[in-house]
Amino acid sequence: MTPSRRQAPGNDEPLIRVRGLANRFGRHVVHEELDLDLNRGEILGVVGGSGTGKSVLLRSIVGLLRPAEGRIEVFGEDLQRLSPAARSRLERRFGVLFQRGALFTSLTLEENVAVALIEHAGLSRADAEALARVKLALAGLPAAAARQYPASLSGGMIKRAALARALALDPEVLFLDEPTAGLDPIGAAAFDRLLLTLRDALGLSVFLVTHDLDTLYTACDRVAVLSQRRVLVADRLAAVEATNDAWIHDYFHGPRGRAAQRAAHPAKEP
Repeated sequence: MTPSRRQAPGNDEPLIRVRGLANRFGRHVVHEELDLDLNRGEILGVVGGSGTGKSVLLRSIVGLLRPAEGRIEVFGEDLQRLSPAARSRLERRFGVLFQRGALFTSLTLEENVAVALIEHAGLSRADAEALARVKLALAGLPAAAARQYPASLSGGMIKRAALARALALDPEVLFLDEPTAGLDPIGAAAFDRLLLTLRDALGLSVFLVTHDLDTLYTACDRVAVLSQRRVLVADRLAAVEATNDAWIHDYFHGPRGRAAQRAAHPAKEP
């Protein structure tokens, strides 16, 4: 049984508001006039075909890529207008899990998580490593994992360690880039359940880039579909599924989509 989903917010101002976003690489246009909101307390799934710029959008919002045009407001602040110091303070309210984990291979898991606590929270090494062990436990890792190096871990453990690092500074918004990619179905389902638990327990808002249909049906309050350089639709799954678009139809109503729907809503036995 999975944790119950929080109801999507009503009239609250979005935590993140993207308007008129454009991203270009030379003559290649990735996004044009893209609009999207992330509401407080929701898990927003972001999907789209290959090359639609899902990860590019995430990197634009977290400040790793400067867009060619448009406005990104986070916590009511325009990212492009902030001083470097103010922007750095704001970005500490983010936690980011990159697609391949991006752990430091020469550091133990405990040390990987402690780095941010030492550099940004000013903790001593001993205090940072003690708190790092708490974060690793919060991400579902056993105590013995703290002293292990990334090379000795399974893919699922690496994702959980990267999640612990993303949670190190107690963020308000969590950005996840393909968190279940490369995991077996059991590991992916466990990660989805963990994400729901953490969202509810910590009051997180989550921007989730994924290809995983099971994750969309299990964990997401709304889904945004990127297509034709913009957000084609951003709504609850029932509304997204009903959108008249060839890619949406193939994605959500194909064999894998139907299987994900059945898994999320199993038929009751008579």
